[in-house]
Amino acid sequence: MPRSTSYHTKLIEDLKDPLEAAAYIEIVLEEGDPKMLGKALKNVIEAQGGVDKLSASVKQFHDKLEQMLLEKEEIEFYCLSALLDALGLQLAVTVKSTK
Repeated sequence: MPRSTSYHTKLIEDLKDPLEAAAYIEIVLEEGDPKMLGKALKNVIEAQGGVDKLSASVKQFHDKLEQMLLEKEEIEFYCLSALLDALGLQLAVTVKSTK
């Protein structure tokens, strides 16, 4: 009998697709929870090969953002934007539904 794939394994495989990664980050951003954002970014980085695959400058942005999320400070937009850019992603703004 075949074993089922773990949720995390499937998630990481799905996040290798930039469209999936972008949608995942966008949903997490909508939630507004810094802890969730930190975990989501770690998952996307893992899907792209892990922290060791990041360039020194991207790793610096990641470390800075991770520290801010741990301290629950306001996230500096340029740091988040630079990290997402390095991951091949960008922030997207859409019209909020009035329902």
